[in-house]
Amino acid sequence: MSLFSDIGSRLSGPSGIQELMDDLGIALTTHPNIRMLGGGQPAAIPEVQALWRERMVEIVSESETLDRMLLNYDPPRGNPRFRETFAAFLHRECNWSVTAENIAVMPSSQAAFFMLFNLLAGDTGGRKRRILFPIAPEYIGYANQGLSEDMFVSCPGIIEERGPHDFKYRVDFDRLKITPDIAAICISCPTNPTGNVITADEFTRLRDLAREHDIPFIVDNAYGHPFPGVIYTDFTPQWEEGMIFSISMSKVGLPGVRTSMVVASPEIIKALGNMNAIASLANGNVGQTLLSGFLADDTLLRISREIIRPFYQQRSDRAVAILQEQLGDHLPWALHAREGAFFLWLWFKELPITSAALYKRLKDREVLVIPGHYFFYGLKESLPHSQQCIRLTFSQPEAIVREGLEILADEVRGL
Repeated sequence: MSLFSDIGSRLSGPSGIQELMDDLGIALTTHPNIRMLGGGQPAAIPEVQALWRERMVEIVSESETLDRMLLNYDPPRGNPRFRETFAAFLHRECNWSVTAENIAVMPSSQAAFFMLFNLLAGDTGGRKRRILFPIAPEYIGYANQGLSEDMFVSCPGIIEERGPHDFKYRVDFDRLKITPDIAAICISCPTNPTGNVITADEFTRLRDLAREHDIPFIVDNAYGHPFPGVIYTDFTPQWEEGMIFSISMSKVGLPGVRTSMVVASPEIIKALGNMNAIASLANGNVGQTLLSGFLADDTLLRISREIIRPFYQQRSDRAVAILQEQLGDHLPWALHAREGAFFLWLWFKELPITSAALYKRLKDREVLVIPGHYFFYGLKESLPHSQQCIRLTFSQPEAIVREGLEILADEVRGL
C-alpha cells in the first residue's frame, strides 16, 4: 500500500521543474565556478539593487512601518491599502478599469497559477476540464501543477523561419480547438522560454475565442507589462473583464520576497483569497511594503523603462554577437525572435543527439543550460523539434556568459 495519496504522489514525485531547480541549486553549491546559463534568476543590476537597499533602510528607520511589516497578518487577498494603491496604479498608468476588488496578492506567481489552474480545471461534476496553452513551448513551471491527470493540453506553434538564423512561433489557429472540456486559455507574454511576444492580432483572436466560449483568458506577465517591461515590441496587452492577468515582483529584482498580484473579476479574486487562506493563511508583507511607495510615485515604471529593459536588451545583443561569432554559418542553427524576457531560445536544426544529452555533456563541462523538451507538454504527438532546442539565460555577468557560450559552441561543433 502506498504511503502517499494520488495527489500526494503527483506533487511529491519527480518533475521537470523540481529536477532542474535541484540541479541548479546543487551545482551552485558544489561547483562555484559553474557557468549558469540556465534558470530564471534576474540579473544583479546595481542601480536596482541600490533602490531596494535604500528603501529597506527607510523602512527600518520608520518604526511604525517596520512593526506593521513584521508583526501583522494581512487578509489572505493582500493588504487592503496595497490593493488600493496597486489598482490606482493600473488605472492611472495602464488605463485598466479595476478597483481593489479586482486585485489579489499571492505568495508568488508559481503559487498563484497552482491555485488558478486547480480552481478552474480538473474533475468537475463528473467531467474533466483542462487548461489550454495555445503555443508550445510554454513555461516549464506550469507542467506539473495539475491535481488531476491530463489537466493540460497544448497546441504546437507554427515555426515561421524568417532567415538562416532567425525564426518565430505563431499561434496555429487552424489547429487550435476550444472543445467543451477547455476551462481556460493561458499564455505567458513574453513567453518563458522563448521570449516570444504574441502579436496584437493573436491576442485579440485568443481573447475573442475565450469570450465566445465563456472561459477566462489568462496572461502571465512575469517579464512584461506593466513591469519589469522587458518587451522589445510595441505590443501592450490590456486587461479586460473576463481576463486574468498575473504580475510578478520577482523580475524587478525581488525574487526573494515571493510576491505576485493577480488581476481578475471579483469572483475569481475572492476564490483565490479563500484558497490562499487555506494554503498560506496570509501573504508575506515585505514585498508589498517595499513596492507601495514606488507604485504611488511611478518610480517602478521609470526604473523598468530606463534601467531594467535597456540592461537586458544590451545583454541580449552581446550574447547574440558571441553566438554568431562562435557558431557562424558552419552549423544549421537559429534563434527565436528576441521580443522580450531574459532568455535566448536556440534551435539546432540537425542536432545529432537530444537536447537532454547535450545538457548533460555541457554540465560535465560546468555549463548549465535548460534542455528544450521540458517545455513541450500537453501534446498529443511527439515533436522532434522539442529535442533540438535549448533555453539560455544571459542574466549572469558577461564574462560567465561568454565562457558558457564558447563552451556550448565548441561542444556542438564537435558532435
